[in-house]
Amino acid sequence: MTKVLVLGAGVSGHTAASFLKKKLGKKHEVVVVSPSSYYQWIPSNIWVGVGRMTVDQVRFDLRKVYDRWEIDFKQAKAIRIHPEGDQILRKPYVTIEYISDDKKGQTEKVDYDYLINATGPMLNFPATEGLGPGKHTLSVCSYSHASHAWEKLQESIKRMEKGERQRFLIGTGHAMTTCQGAAFEYALNIAFELRQRKLLHLADITWITNEYEPGDFGMGGAFIKRGGYITPTKVFAESILSENGIKWIKRAGVYKVEEGNAHYETLAGEYKQQEFDFAMLIPSFKGHDMKAFDMQNNDITSKIFAPNGFTLVDADYTPKPYDEWDISDWPETYENPNYKNIFAIGIAFAPPHAISKPMKSANGTPLFPSPPRTGMPSGVIGKVVALNIADKIKYGHTEYKHKANMGRMGAACVVSAGYSLTKGMAATMTVSPIVPDWKKYPEWGRDINTTVGEIGTAGHWIKLFLHYMFMHKAKGYPFWWLLPE
Repeated sequence: MTKVLVLGAGVSGHTAASFLKKKLGKKHEVVVVSPSSYYQWIPSNIWVGVGRMTVDQVRFDLRKVYDRWEIDFKQAKAIRIHPEGDQILRKPYVTIEYISDDKKGQTEKVDYDYLINATGPMLNFPATEGLGPGKHTLSVCSYSHASHAWEKLQESIKRMEKGERQRFLIGTGHAMTTCQGAAFEYALNIAFELRQRKLLHLADITWITNEYEPGDFGMGGAFIKRGGYITPTKVFAESILSENGIKWIKRAGVYKVEEGNAHYETLAGEYKQQEFDFAMLIPSFKGHDMKAFDMQNNDITSKIFAPNGFTLVDADYTPKPYDEWDISDWPETYENPNYKNIFAIGIAFAPPHAISKPMKSANGTPLFPSPPRTGMPSGVIGKVVALNIADKIKYGHTEYKHKANMGRMGAACVVSAGYSLTKGMAATMTVSPIVPDWKKYPEWGRDINTTVGEIGTAGHWIKLFLHYMFMHKAKGYPFWWLLPE
């Protein structure tokens, strides 16, 4: 019997575990370790943050699904990896620490034949002084954060109903934050909710971003075909912001937040402030603080993890000038180069370089978006790695048949601009490939025939349909495997 250990049960990890079990059946063992006992559909957190969905509409208990699939689930966090075993247990293992109430604080060595790191990001609120829930800003990065944001938003709404003006600051909370899309959606949804309540005239909404131009979204922006015309995402994003009465501050790296005041540095090297009554700022991401040790207990963390804590995979990490980067630098199989039975998927893998052009402020501060690996790419990568491992276990394949280079992979995104069956809006956009290929597409960087975007009420229906479709898939309901990632 072969054992596959999956660390993390988010979009990527849960996808990998589900396909592994489907392909391997009862003859082999799949173990999932996750600090949370819930799966959450993160794209719908923005609707929790404006009171349009409840927490229980975006999450479900993992144990019920894993018991049905006969996957061994452990509510714990991984703290150390021993890819060679040790003097006592001469087999690769991960040390985990239990989070569940019945075993809280206990540790266990979980051995494996194959290891998939799908732990996702650590929300690095401490990288920005005063940032995050419990301090001076809010978040929609988890269902609990989003629920808390809705509580605070209701307080602002009550003040506005009494005639009090409110200042909203939404965007990125660090000079190298990614996930601009989630913050962008939240800003638009707040504007929509206030308009529905006829309170928008009492709101000052500001979008603050580390992007060089709005619409960069950590992928260097894009040119999209819209209504027969070629439009840069800069124009697309700025138009949507303007139509919703949202001002914007671009090329800004927030470095400190005080009560009601965000301090930021501009690309030009100026230090400025933005006052607020309500702020939701996305933190920077980093890998989880796992260490790795060899059989003699020597620290070999650098053989598995990059300095930012994300896992090294089959990418080209050679430092290069921006103009020399190429899609061939990006991973295809997500296998660690030093330990061939270790893989990393979703946000857990270390990208070889940024997609947006790296920039520094006049003061030398790096100020640009980190590359996104969320949503559709995470699901696709999780499935590809699961299928390759299953093929290796069942058929002894030495060559990987399935590959997922982000420079050859397309992605679809639906950006909500308001929840309502009759008045709701969303922008639908497809980008192919995710990482621009300037050699193949010298004019636009991407296939302009498949990189398209539209906005309208139909987009909201699509996003709502996708919510229920992906929850159906994640719960393992009939024919779940036929649904796309």
